[in-house]
Amino acid sequence: MHLGTKSTRSLSAVGSIGVLLLGVAYFPAFAADAERSPPIKIAVLDFELDDVTPASSLLGETTGNAAVMARVSSEARRVLAQSGRYSLIDVSKVDVKPVTERSLRDCDGCETAIALQLGAEQSLVGVVRRVTQTDYYVLVRIRDARTGKILDEQAANFAGGADGWASGVRMLIKHQVLASAN
Repeated sequence: MHLGTKSTRSLSAVGSIGVLLLGVAYFPAFAADAERSPPIKIAVLDFELDDVTPASSLLGETTGNAAVMARVSSEARRVLAQSGRYSLIDVSKVDVKPVTERSLRDCDGCETAIALQLGAEQSLVGVVRRVTQTDYYVLVRIRDARTGKILDEQAANFAGGADGWASGVRMLIKHQVLASAN
């Protein structure tokens, strides 16, 4: 069977158009990879407990413990690092009053100077506010380390005891903090 010159040109043109369309279809994927920026360097400071339960008020002491808050902070760091959007800056050697006294939530952005000194682009301060033995709020605030501007602030109410605080923090970060940045 012999194809005519006209048929060969038509097949060639259709093939070229097909290759062109295929290239255009895959171009957005290549462009997205090219536009993907490097992870943001973030200083995730240890989460703080704000215990406003009646028991705490009456006894004058918090009812949480350091091990629970360490798990909460660790879970927040893990989720942020796994997202690929953030690169964690080591904050373990920070020894300044608002950090050691667990009062970053009340220092009006002083954590940004700490983050900047550590080489971070952003800072994250988190608070677990216990309101009853079974109800708590989680607050996460992310600031630009250079300007102090709040970039994201998310909060959510959860039910459960201290053993569930890390889970609440994970859910807030995954479903609100990371989702809001998309």
